[in-house]
Amino acid sequence: MTKDLEHQFVTELEHNQNIVHKVCTLYTNDRDAHNDLFQEITIQLWKAYPKFRGDSKFSTWMYRVALNTAITLYRKSKKSVPTLDYDSVNFKISADEYDPTEEQQLKLMYNALKELGDIDKALVFLYLEDKNYTEIAETLGITEVNARVKMNRIKNKLKTILNP
Repeated sequence: MTKDLEHQFVTELEHNQNIVHKVCTLYTNDRDAHNDLFQEITIQLWKAYPKFRGDSKFSTWMYRVALNTAITLYRKSKKSVPTLDYDSVNFKISADEYDPTEEQQLKLMYNALKELGDIDKALVFLYLEDKNYTEIAETLGITEVNARVKMNRIKNKLKTILNP
């Protein structure tokens, strides 16, 4: 690969690395697993980058690769050794704005999300990232109508999980 291609990739990855971190947080339970998944997603992105045609935004393509990698590894891990729960999720809230209620709500939400299926987690993640249904559908490889219907069902399921 050329140095230009390598430089473009590194620049795009640095600019969009929060996407990968959010996917890792959604599909892992501890810091080591998070770091391992981040590394694996980065490797998969690097391998696939020469084939990136630019038909979609880089971030959309990155979501797709990251989610597919996470889902694949998540499914493999379900067949092997379970991980320990990661209770000390660090959320970056400045000290003057700190409200323990908000952090507790975020932990409850992450725990509820972990009860969803693989595709449902990905759909909620993209929805919470303010992606429109067209972009969600494109990233997940489903129709826009299907994305809307699934999201409504997921909202109801989350309400049930969070308010038993």
